[in-house]
Amino acid sequence: MSSRATTSIRRSVGTAAPALIVLAVLVAALGSSGYVVTLVGFAAIYGIFCTGLNFFMGYTGQASFGQNAFAALGGYGTAILTATYDWEPLAAFFASMALAGLVAAIVGYPTLRLRGHYLAMATFALGLITYEISIEWSGLTQGYMGYSGIPPLGLGRFTLDTDKSQLVAMVAVMLLGVWIATRLRDSRFGRALRSIAGSEPAAQALGVDVARYKLVAFVIAAMFASASGSLFAHFVGFISPEVFGGAMVIQSFTMLFLGGIGTTWGPILGALIVSVLPEMLRGLKEFQDVAFSVILIVVLIYAPKGLFAALGQAYAALTGRRDDECPAPESLPMSPASPPAPAAGPLR
Repeated sequence: MSSRATTSIRRSVGTAAPALIVLAVLVAALGSSGYVVTLVGFAAIYGIFCTGLNFFMGYTGQASFGQNAFAALGGYGTAILTATYDWEPLAAFFASMALAGLVAAIVGYPTLRLRGHYLAMATFALGLITYEISIEWSGLTQGYMGYSGIPPLGLGRFTLDTDKSQLVAMVAVMLLGVWIATRLRDSRFGRALRSIAGSEPAAQALGVDVARYKLVAFVIAAMFASASGSLFAHFVGFISPEVFGGAMVIQSFTMLFLGGIGTTWGPILGALIVSVLPEMLRGLKEFQDVAFSVILIVVLIYAPKGLFAALGQAYAALTGRRDDECPAPESLPMSPASPPAPAAGPLR
């Protein structure tokens, strides 16, 4: 067998292996109790959210502390449309995504002209404003009382009545999201985003419309967040402002950096670990949080690029395969030989 064929097989196995592992976890969850189904379901929801966040932070190299705002738009949008106005859940799901994308475009147009910590503070303020609106606008959101009576996912007479059927649907949406993010990352558009992550002035000098590319990436991340918020509402049947508060931001950042920011499957791995690991440590009782924190610190010390990147390096060392994952933003070189250079150009 030629070296080219061997490399192709190794690359195919390396790409398919994470998807097969996800399917194996799904099968194991379906054969377990409802408690395990709920844990894996939350992991899938956060996996979708972190995939979108990774698209903006990992591939584009921007900071966003306000993606919970778009998850809230998705959650409350689908809740109000289905529980109050009797919309079909699937129609409400896509309508909420469209609303989140529109709001992201309107808010992002002036906001994304900021850089660094100024952008981080502006997006953080967006999350805080949305959180306060969900509390104070009680006539629409029910405030702290929360919104109940949200129907499960379905279309017409076909309804996903059980938690296990909803879990299958959420994992399917998550895998679809990963596939979309991967295709975008490997496209001309994705290479331009990576050039922005390397250096905005250099990317602009190469002909990249930096402001427009950042805005499109922000809108895509917002639509992913909206999808996760809508799925949470349908899965649980109830939402309240606390669901989309600051804790969601902290937890999603933990998942993203633990799994591997800038990698394809890192957000999924991080979401699964952060969702399941605390339950595995529950037997430690009052030392549960201490043990969880120690594990996170150790992982971040010995795998600073995340667990998935570390696994990718180990796989490459064992098989001789060159890792084709997108590296972290700070490791992206900007030189005349850099891949984004010939790919950059005005967005069309």
